Amino acid sequence: MHCDMDKKFGILIDDTLSEKTVKELLHRNGVSSTLMTELKESEDGILLNGKKVFVNEKVKTGDCLLITLRDKRSDIAPSDIPLLVLYEDEDIIAVNKPRNMPIHPSQNHHGDTLANALMHYFLGKDFTFRVITRLDKDTSGVVLLAKNPLSGAILGEAMKSGSIKKEYLALVNGRMNPEKGEINAPIGRREKSVILRCVTPLGKEAVTLYETLRSNGNYSLVKLLPLTGRTHQIRVHLSYMGNPIYGDDLYGAAQKNERVRLHCSEISFCHPITGEAMTIGAPLMEDMELFSVDIL
Repeated sequence: MHCDMDKKFGILIDDTLSEKTVKELLHRNGVSSTLMTELKESEDGILLNGKKVFVNEKVKTGDCLLITLRDKRSDIAPSDIPLLVLYEDEDIIAVNKPRNMPIHPSQNHHGDTLANALMHYFLGKDFTFRVITRLDKDTSGVVLLAKNPLSGAILGEAMKSGSIKKEYLALVNGRMNPEKGEINAPIGRREKSVILRCVTPLGKEAVTLYETLRSNGNYSLVKLLPLTGRTHQIRVHLSYMGNPIYGDDLYGAAQKNERVRLHCSEISFCHPITGEAMTIGAPLMEDMELFSVDIL
């Protein structure tokens, strides 16, 4: 479903909106101050009854306000990498990211990232790579992206407020004790490390709910719901519990030629434009599914 990346929406003014300013109406519809600046600079960004207006203009019953948000194509090279699209409409797209795929290009990853794959998927479109829910390179699962500036601004605020919920599956060492519960342990940066985190009384609040789905005593498949969003939260909390994730060489469970067995299985959020409550699930990638079945 390849749509034009420009976002247009109209507001027909009724008696309840009469005498409000254009600025008030834009804020009501999720337009941030940054987006408003862009709209004001555009010739057709804000049109009232077909004419460009200032945002302090008051509207009256029967007026029609038309907003056009234009997008620009990100300066990221496209790469023809297969994508498993879980959901797409004109405002958002969700994909199932495989393990060993970074989100953004970096010094060591120029063309093998999710960004490169999306730029190819939207080849010929003015698509800005605007990722909302990020995952570590070695974590697979659902990633949500916004397809226009408005949905991006609204979902960005939703991320900040914690209203986008993510559920994970992890293959861990040992059996969780208890098998179901809450891990409430503050997380902060490990001393003398830029990357590593640890449980520390000096850290920020971190809470993770968990439930064991199956176990053979040596390994367990665990469902996890982080209520906060600290860096490496799930990996740190499971290691703290004595059940590090299989293949996690940063937090105590290194396995030769193996990677972290962590998968974002589901996200729940409100659609940025319609407000509809949505849940998008991501099936386990084949390598983790087969591995989990074999080992358990």
